[in-house]
Amino acid sequence: MYVAIEGIDTAGKSTQIAKLKEHFCDAVFTKEPGGTKAGEQIREIVLQGSLHSKKAEFLLFLADRAEHVERVVKPNKERLIISDRSAISGVAYALIQGKIDIEDLLRLNDFATDGIYPDIAFLLLLTPDELAKRLSEKELDGIEKRGEEYLLAIQHAIIEAADLLGIELVIIDATKSIEQITKTLIERIDAKL
Repeated sequence: MYVAIEGIDTAGKSTQIAKLKEHFCDAVFTKEPGGTKAGEQIREIVLQGSLHSKKAEFLLFLADRAEHVERVVKPNKERLIISDRSAISGVAYALIQGKIDIEDLLRLNDFATDGIYPDIAFLLLLTPDELAKRLSEKELDGIEKRGEEYLLAIQHAIIEAADLLGIELVIIDATKSIEQITKTLIERIDAKL
């Protein structure tokens, strides 16, 4: 089963992935972008914020997605795969940028993934106040520097993207305690296995 943990920066994805690693010891843990050697390089390029073209950024994410499916997802399709982000985030970012129409966006993602998407995804949903608080407590990367309004728009677009891709999305209140969120994730994943 292929599971994605989705959410905007500071939502707690990394924390929850670490907790899930303790519980699902035999699972394959990965991330998108950056789940492969090529993906790490692509992720660095994007996070540096040096690209001016949103189309270039989108195409780099597609390249990462194709490599990720080929090298990580397909070879492990019989195992539990838990990914920090997925095509859902990629589609969400592209929706916000508005540089490509939805039909082309979906067609290109189907091409990159061979139509392989998460079986279920979880969105760690932040309130505007909690997002502002968390951003104020850290050094911002290239994406986070785009601001709270941008990140909240991405969060909304994640919901739209999951719907467009036909992926089951479970929304979890990211302001709950780490333990409560972990418990919910484990229960929902166990129920699907």
